Amino acid sequence: MTRHARNCTAGAVYTYHEKKKDAEASGYGTENRRIGKDSVKGFDCCCLTLQPCANPVITTDGFLFDKEAILQYIITKKNENSRKLKEFEKQKKKEEDELAELAEAERQTRISNFQKTESNIMSSSAQKASTSTSTIGKNLTSVSNMVNGRDKQLPSFWIPSMTPKAKIKKLDKPENKVLCPMTGKPLRLKDLIDVKFTLVKDPDDKKSLIAKENRYMCAVTHDILSNAVPCAVLRTTGDVVTVECIEKIIRKDMIHPLTGEKLEEKDFIFMQRGGTGYAQTNSHLEGKCERPVLQA
Repeated sequence: MTRHARNCTAGAVYTYHEKKKDAEASGYGTENRRIGKDSVKGFDCCCLTLQPCANPVITTDGFLFDKEAILQYIITKKNENSRKLKEFEKQKKKEEDELAELAEAERQTRISNFQKTESNIMSSSAQKASTSTSTIGKNLTSVSNMVNGRDKQLPSFWIPSMTPKAKIKKLDKPENKVLCPMTGKPLRLKDLIDVKFTLVKDPDDKKSLIAKENRYMCAVTHDILSNAVPCAVLRTTGDVVTVECIEKIIRKDMIHPLTGEKLEEKDFIFMQRGGTGYAQTNSHLEGKCERPVLQA
């Protein structure tokens, strides 16, 4: 092996190539790998279940969900928000009760201080008599740990009630909103739009719908739909068409080709598709796996 070869072991420096090779062999370091076509969600699959939708609905941002799955998600999130709100109200009431107790304790302290002040007002003769006894008592200070109110304190620090406690985490007021699992924006049930896919009519294909590779087609041009074909949903009827159909046919007159309704720009909902094996079709097809770091 020559001195300048890649696998040269005579060098005093641990090169980047050697480190990368050792990391791959030992399983250390962060690994970036491109996701294959089989690991990508289909354009007609639910974003939650990752399965073909039985009753598809779509958000205004173009994310497709199965109606049953998204309803279950909304109900779960609403129950979770109500539970968090109850915990927040319980903590708030507890804080209010503690403040009321502190205010009452402060009032009692002021009363006791006032009573002590009033009791210390003595006649001059009584003061002279008390000074003589106080001078004698100065030299007789008690060393007991049970005087001056210390008898009410527990002297044993190992008693469970004397041990330090963890502070209760202060809860923030939860928002009474259900957020979309894909975009994080507020999600409402009435904003979901029913989607109507057009089935491919092939009498020779006897397979079930899930087993078919080509399941749906454009409602206008009858082109086969897949992840490689950009699709859109017409808001008024829920029909799925290709983006090419919108650009070449519908945008000319802005009229629905099936019903004759007048369309606007907001009636086009572009579907978020999964991806294909081509880099141009998708932008986020890289997976990252973080593993233990290999120190040189």
